[in-house]
Amino acid sequence: MTTKTHENPRPRALPPGEAFVLAQLADYAPGSIVSRAIVQTKPGSVTLFAFDAGQGLNEHTTPYDAYVIVVEGTASLTIGGKSTLARTGEIVRMPGHVPHAVDAREPFKMLLLMMRDDS
Repeated sequence: MTTKTHENPRPRALPPGEAFVLAQLADYAPGSIVSRAIVQTKPGSVTLFAFDAGQGLNEHTTPYDAYVIVVEGTASLTIGGKSTLARTGEIVRMPGHVPHAVDAREPFKMLLLMMRDDS
């Protein structure tokens, strides 16, 4: 599984009060993963990812919950050793401190919401 990632050259901050087509905020790149940080703050982040088919993120953990919202395509998410197929329009919670991985079976876009809990 390749984890080559490219940052999208578009401006990082979205102008306020304008509507955008989410899937158009990050383009696919052959053999790569493209990411675009939409919000990056201390309490959390929102990042759009575009995975080419066959790309993925190796198993890892984070200290806080993450939510995958599938924007386009299908991917296999492995969370705590259990595989889940996630499709367009679906949301999946990946709990903090639980190993998880992403495997794009086809071109796949996801919005990743990271929520830090400092309580």
